[in-house]
Amino acid sequence: MNGNRIKEVKARQVLDSKGRPVVETEIYTENGKMGRAGASTGTSVGKNESYVLRDNDKELFGGLSVFKAVKNIEEIIGPALVGMDVTDQQAVDHRMIELDGTRYKTNLGGNAIYSVSCAAARAAAASVGKPLWRYLAEEEPERVFAPAYNMINGGTYGNYTLAFQEFIVIPKNVSTFYEGSRIGVEIFQKMGDIIKKYNNGKPPVMGNYSGYGAPSDDPFVLFDMLMEAASSLGYEDKIIFSMDCAASEIYDEARDAYLYKGTYIDRDEMISLLSRIAHKYPIGFIEDALQEEDFEGFKKARKEIPAVLIGDDFICSSIDRAKKAIDMDAIQGMILKPNQIGTLTEAIETVRFMKQHDLLVVASGRAGGVIDDPNAELAIALGLPIMKTGAPRSGERTIFTNTGLRVEEQLKPGKTMADVLKVPGFERLG
Repeated sequence: MNGNRIKEVKARQVLDSKGRPVVETEIYTENGKMGRAGASTGTSVGKNESYVLRDNDKELFGGLSVFKAVKNIEEIIGPALVGMDVTDQQAVDHRMIELDGTRYKTNLGGNAIYSVSCAAARAAAASVGKPLWRYLAEEEPERVFAPAYNMINGGTYGNYTLAFQEFIVIPKNVSTFYEGSRIGVEIFQKMGDIIKKYNNGKPPVMGNYSGYGAPSDDPFVLFDMLMEAASSLGYEDKIIFSMDCAASEIYDEARDAYLYKGTYIDRDEMISLLSRIAHKYPIGFIEDALQEEDFEGFKKARKEIPAVLIGDDFICSSIDRAKKAIDMDAIQGMILKPNQIGTLTEAIETVRFMKQHDLLVVASGRAGGVIDDPNAELAIALGLPIMKTGAPRSGERTIFTNTGLRVEEQLKPGKTMADVLKVPGFERLG
């Protein structure tokens, strides 16, 4: 008798870290093991992501409840999966894809399917007695990702708006994950003092993504602050920067232009601006430099900006979009957010495709995520060199750092954190 077969599938509505309803699934196997997972949904959501099914009932959680997704799991997905071997992730995921039958999983809900996909993986890992990161790995992992800490957040603060979404610090020239995380956390703490000084004694505010709310709408001022924080601690040779433009969020389709510092700039001006930033500061990668459908623009930016250009909303963890971008020589990497495509199987397929082309894959949590997000363990299993861990505060973000610290204890000495300077395109930052 195969005790790994699925015996029962349960679902419920719970809350994410922003207090928004999300669907959570539990899968029980015949051998008495259980896997649980919620479906992080993110805050800035690309239009090519799997569909987040919500009830749109204004009387319940302002329309954000997910009881339809819960019902789909309990009445359609669950019964179809009972009896399947939970360790056959591909079969489980493909069964759900077939049940839904749409590109963006609009019938059953991408959130419903993703929650079940992750719960199945956790139940399978429990069934074979392995942690998820070791279970998902094809061979024993040798290292933990380098953490990428989101220090300063874009958005509207007072009477100005910072266009770009994230200003990031990544440790380099360090031998352990512990050391890398310590550098990131200490710089984050120092940034609070620097922002307070810049604001004439006014304490910094928390940003939209748990980092610091930007004290200026000028990216050059913000990178200067990050340089000051690193230098004051003696870490100027221990860090590089990255940034997430989230350009689709500031793009005006009617004008075909981007809102920047109260005015609109066109594609060429945006590319020129990012090029100046990348020439002045040690920038590793720039994420979503342009709006998500501008393949030709990405191709142009790829040639003119001295940083590794990667896609988040631009790729949406989709192998089809990745293939198109690669064929056009429009991209050098992508952000991995498995819920964008909807199943772990599809996400892993896209990662393998990117790695076959020697392109960068950066794992990432989601704003407003859940604290059992599997992305850190997935990043370790797939050998990804960097993970956007978010700001080093708030449970759904610190979980990624804490996962790295725990896993590092179980790895071979001397191979404990990815060397970001070995990432293609990052060598210039050594």
